[in-house]
Amino acid sequence: MNGRTAGRGRRIVLWRHGQTAWNLERRFQGTTDIELTEAGVAQARRAARQLAALGPDAIVASDLKRAVDTAAELAAVTGLEVTYDEGLRETYAGVWQGLTHEEIVERYGEEYAAWKRGEPVRRGGGELETEVADRAAPVVERNAEKLPDGGILVVVSHGGTIRTTIGRLLGLEPGSWEALGGLSNCCWSVLGEGARGWRLLEHNAGTLPEPVLGDDV
Repeated sequence: MNGRTAGRGRRIVLWRHGQTAWNLERRFQGTTDIELTEAGVAQARRAARQLAALGPDAIVASDLKRAVDTAAELAAVTGLEVTYDEGLRETYAGVWQGLTHEEIVERYGEEYAAWKRGEPVRRGGGELETEVADRAAPVVERNAEKLPDGGILVVVSHGGTIRTTIGRLLGLEPGSWEALGGLSNCCWSVLGEGARGWRLLEHNAGTLPEPVLGDDV
């Protein structure tokens, strides 16, 4: 009987980074390396104390600074080392990156509407959501496989990447991934392992969730 059939009871916590100035401006960050605001650091510090109480076994993070600095807060209170992987970066969105939500709708309204309808769109000439899942989900799976039975992996990443990864791990059709909704800064979702695979246990969790200011609009 293999581990998945037996139900090893592992959990994956997918934690979005803290607030950045571009989040506040509703500006598409994508792979642009933007730092946390002071408020973002405080969010990460507060959330880290809560996540540490879960007793995580491992932390893996995007190598973009906003995720690195968020992960550092959890590492500081748990003593765990962080593994960094560029596969967990936010969606590359080409010419959309750096534009505000309003600018994207004004300049690329048809493309934006098609994406919102669930069609496969290379936003700004960048990556498809399925391509983001192709690179991010295996990173999560590889690290989760190293966990002991009942272990917890914390993945520090970005709103769009987390959504596509959850969709892939749950086996949802790509056109329905948008239904998962966004994550507020420094909130998280939890996947639990059962006999038939991963299940969504919590989504956009946090003590005081704030409005969703998306990396990927």
